[in-house]
Amino acid sequence: MSVRADKFPAVFAADVDPGLASVLAVSQRPLAAQAFGEAAPVAAWRTKPSWGLVASSDRTINPDVERYGYRRAGMTTVEVDSSHLVMLSHPRRVVELIEQAVEATSR
Repeated sequence: MSVRADKFPAVFAADVDPGLASVLAVSQRPLAAQAFGEAAPVAAWRTKPSWGLVASSDRTINPDVERYGYRRAGMTTVEVDSSHLVMLSHPRRVVELIEQAVEATSR
């Protein structure tokens, strides 16, 4: 499964540089259906602290679904007004979240 190249920027990368979004659109690989069927042997969030980032303008994964899952897992959560590709459009915010997790778990 993949997103039509002409729809990719709006669905995946609305706030990413248009040139980069175009390259990403034509270089995407189809999602393997088996990724949805693989069970994790252990859910690390049950025993380890965890962090999550909700891209509140995501049109790929419903932000409410992410919020629900993160809340259910007891995760520390931040929200960024971003498309699905938050790591490209807001890299500083992603780094800040990673740094927060590192700081909290290295004490």
